[in-house]
Amino acid sequence: MKEKKVDKFFLTIVILLMLLGVAMFVSASLGFLARNPKIFYNILFTQLVLGLGLGSIGMYLSYKINYKFWRKYSLYIFLGTILLTAAVFIPHLGFSHGGATRWIKLPIIGTFQPVELLKFGFVIYFAAWLSWVKAKAKDFKFSILPLLVMLAIIAAILFKQPDTKSFILITFTGLSMVFLSDVPIRYILGIFVGAMVVLGILVFTTPYLQARIKTFLDPASDPQGSSYQIQQSLIAVGSGGVLGRGLGQSVQKFSYLPEPQGDSIFAVLGEELGFVGASITILLYAFFALRGLRVANHSPDTFSRLLVAGIVILITAQSFMNIASTIGVFPLTGVPLVFMSQGGTSLMIYLIAIGIVLQISKYQRN
Repeated sequence: MKEKKVDKFFLTIVILLMLLGVAMFVSASLGFLARNPKIFYNILFTQLVLGLGLGSIGMYLSYKINYKFWRKYSLYIFLGTILLTAAVFIPHLGFSHGGATRWIKLPIIGTFQPVELLKFGFVIYFAAWLSWVKAKAKDFKFSILPLLVMLAIIAAILFKQPDTKSFILITFTGLSMVFLSDVPIRYILGIFVGAMVVLGILVFTTPYLQARIKTFLDPASDPQGSSYQIQQSLIAVGSGGVLGRGLGQSVQKFSYLPEPQGDSIFAVLGEELGFVGASITILLYAFFALRGLRVANHSPDTFSRLLVAGIVILITAQSFMNIASTIGVFPLTGVPLVFMSQGGTSLMIYLIAIGIVLQISKYQRN
């Protein structure tokens, strides 16, 4: 295969999202500067140096590595991410917060949520699996059954943490990849219905999920309790008006929004940049998805096509899930907004994934 130039349009979109993400992250974190400067500089270091800095280096390195490398070691990568995600239950290694056990303590880096690596590992291995079975992917036992086995293993770990949102994202991404492999739609619909049944059972048996569904259906039901975050998010977005208060001028981030630099960062963006800024941000993510899927469609082989599609769908689905939950059109999930929300290791992982997409874009077919 003859190498071409990298897809500059896709790269430009990523750079714009990264620059916007840095600006919004610094702005959303200013509340810490007023209350505790030490925390402010710590999270700034983690996000910008470890996340953006090392992530950019990782993106360059993954861009230089031939994409076939990921197919060769896909099984080991997937198994490694499974074991790492399960390691959160190891005493003195795992870290619990707010009733959830989802993090690992690491020197210098601090806490790290290994499920972000698991998402990446799943996409790599499932793309490799579907490309290995090729035409047999249309057969239930070569596509749907392996997916169900993988999802069962992942569910056993994530439901215990608990981390329902990540399981939903992985399931959605897996189903999308199966759909792109021309598997009969009846199989996909069967899994979707089964997933909805499992989710329904979880909601009826899990109090915190019931609270989130109740809050979604009636955002004003408990304004000082379970509805507090969505209420404050809507106030922030609404007070931004058409053009916003101006970058750095958010009021809600100082005392009202829970984790303004994390799950609620889009609310800060809406308040500071207004309807226009929020719309441009949504369009950037939409262009990211469309251009990324174009790269996938013109990729040289089945593995590269499914790998790019999986990465793009995962990032896009997670980003729009965050935005939708912030403005009240989807239940609160707690998933970070990719390229913007706090999470240095998460940002680093996604930038490495972007490097893979850019590497594959050099081999696009006309």
